[in-house]
Amino acid sequence: MAISRKLLNDDEFVVVSMRTHVKALLGPALILIVVAATAGFLASFPSGKERPLLVAVIWGLAFLVIAWFVIKPFLAWLTTTYTVTSHRLITRTGILSRRGHDIPLIRISDVAYEHGLIDRLLGCGTLIISDASEHGRVVLNDIPHVEQVHLKISDQLSDKRADDGT
Repeated sequence: MAISRKLLNDDEFVVVSMRTHVKALLGPALILIVVAATAGFLASFPSGKERPLLVAVIWGLAFLVIAWFVIKPFLAWLTTTYTVTSHRLITRTGILSRRGHDIPLIRISDVAYEHGLIDRLLGCGTLIISDASEHGRVVLNDIPHVEQVHLKISDQLSDKRADDGT
């Protein structure tokens, strides 16, 4: 899951690499269960010579729903990574086409996190990174162990500022 070594500078190392918490897949898992159960239930009703066609239509529609609401979110989860290195925050996402965003640590002005009751129970939260760019801030939802990640980024920021003398 960590970023390829060839994409890092010579003196750069990975501090933490992660993907979104598995909590992001709870909704798609529930949809999968409901759609499969509903399709199985509906497929038991048709009878007669049109039964094979109706069963095929039911399962075909179920597959389309599962592809859009289950497989697509799973692939998005699988292909989205967040990496903090000694020099930058790297985000990569995309199933067919990839999109990346790098924020140098020296441009980050603030790192905050928040997590509600469910997030606290599941051990994840939202990481909010403010930088000096025109976008202003990056919000990373459902980060596992968000407090530890916040601490690691803060430590890296402190180290960078100490190295720069600011």
